[in-house]
Amino acid sequence: MPKKDHQATYLQMFTSFFKIGAFTFGGGFAMLPLIEREVIERHKWVDRDEILDIYALAQSVPGVIAVNSSMLIGYRLRGVPGAIVASIGVILPSLIVIIAIAKYFEQLIANVWVARGMAGISGAVAALIITAALRIARRTIKGMDTFLIALLSFLLVTFTKVNVFYILLLAGLLGYLLRRKDAALHKGQEQ
Repeated sequence: MPKKDHQATYLQMFTSFFKIGAFTFGGGFAMLPLIEREVIERHKWVDRDEILDIYALAQSVPGVIAVNSSMLIGYRLRGVPGAIVASIGVILPSLIVIIAIAKYFEQLIANVWVARGMAGISGAVAALIITAALRIARRTIKGMDTFLIALLSFLLVTFTKVNVFYILLLAGLLGYLLRRKDAALHKGQEQ
């Protein structure tokens, strides 16, 4: 449901998400720290708890997490038009760059300076992804139960060929069962 207490204009949203799309190399998870800086710290459009919910939902549907997150934030702020504006804003820089690269691809790929630059950018992208993962882990792993679910999910993703959809489904089921057990224990202690 769109948030009613905001003052985000379509131009502000487009500009913010265009900047996120333009200044993040590596896309996807590498964009998450920049999204947080822009929408939580700078504009205060959503809070840290909301962004975790947005990331969880964005990751659980098909598509790129950064685009899905941008769309969900845009929807949260201004409904369907906001979702469209945020999505176009975050996608447009990549589209422009890809069109330019396609025209000169053969010359760029053979250029030693470009190859060296891309090697450096790849390392920075890895650092951005690790930073985003650590931030999310610190905010979501609150006890032994969530730690074990995170560990199991990590091991399944890393060392098996189990489809991520099934891993998310299993994690959701485990979370539900553990929370249900906790609720029953608390209810039993109150009586």
